Amino acid sequence: MTDTTAASPAIDSSFIPLALRIFALSVVGTGLLFVLNNYLIFWLDWPGLSNLFAQHGWFGFEPLRKPLSGLSISLGWVQLASYLVLILGIGGFVITTPQRLMHVEAARLGAIAAYIVRAAFWAVFIVGLGDAIISFLRVEGLLSYFVGTDLEKQLGISRFRGTYVHMPLVGLACIIAYFKKTLGFSWLALLVVVAELQIVIARFVFSYEQAFMGDLVRFWYAGLFLFASAYALVEEGHVRVDVMYAGFGPRGKAWVNILGCVLLGVPLCWVIISLGMWSKAAVINSPILAFETTQAGFGMYVKYLMAGFLAVFAVSMLVQFMNYFLANAAELRDEPGRPARPGGLND
Repeated sequence: MTDTTAASPAIDSSFIPLALRIFALSVVGTGLLFVLNNYLIFWLDWPGLSNLFAQHGWFGFEPLRKPLSGLSISLGWVQLASYLVLILGIGGFVITTPQRLMHVEAARLGAIAAYIVRAAFWAVFIVGLGDAIISFLRVEGLLSYFVGTDLEKQLGISRFRGTYVHMPLVGLACIIAYFKKTLGFSWLALLVVVAELQIVIARFVFSYEQAFMGDLVRFWYAGLFLFASAYALVEEGHVRVDVMYAGFGPRGKAWVNILGCVLLGVPLCWVIISLGMWSKAAVINSPILAFETTQAGFGMYVKYLMAGFLAVFAVSMLVQFMNYFLANAAELRDEPGRPARPGGLND
């Protein structure tokens, strides 16, 4: 007698990698879009979602004391729509590319993280060197011989130097990072050592010391510490304090890495990004918007950029956590053609 009872339909196993890809790309996309909207809000005076919601009294936001203008409301709707379009676009892309393996997607995210870190590295190197030269010439009274008296005065204003010196150099760094694919963080460590060595030699041999010399060391060291974090993540360079992980098999380690990325890594990055950029007085936005500088003599004018290091750290780690997430998910699913070790931040 034939059993005609219909079996309960099983979930198509292909749904799982699609859902994981949508999740990972959405996390990265919303993080990058949040940073972009932060620029639009605090530099171009767009309203932002919080003001848009407050305008309409949504989600418990108190009404604004000064209602938004018609243009501002339209811009707010554009910002809200950008998130919706992003999520729908990611979903559409993933659904139309079901054959795309997770470890391939992970490699793409690794390439994005690598570019962000490379650009930050070159920016720290070029801006640090350029600002140190300007500070040296200024403290020694030589700057006017090269740029004239009027421009010398302008270069003594942090907003002017940041806008017309630092930002073009950051743009140059982004171009270099696109074409220069190799990057060794040992070089940045060497730069820190050289910068510290020149302080020792200048102080004890020539009895010469200026504030900008110490600023350069701190600037480069902060960059080394924060920008190398994403690189160290996939190179197993971070110290693991555990008594169990080392004894796990490949699948057990993959589960630990996945849960660590989702429950610890991603929330940490979002806390840094959201709290640091939520308002003008936030710890990242406030120094950047004011082009904050050190108060010690003729120091370097890069203190505000060091606040931005936190944003670069959080964004690069967010992308890299999702790279790590997908790579370990591919390990669990035994995807064909996956690399021997999950992750991979291309140098």
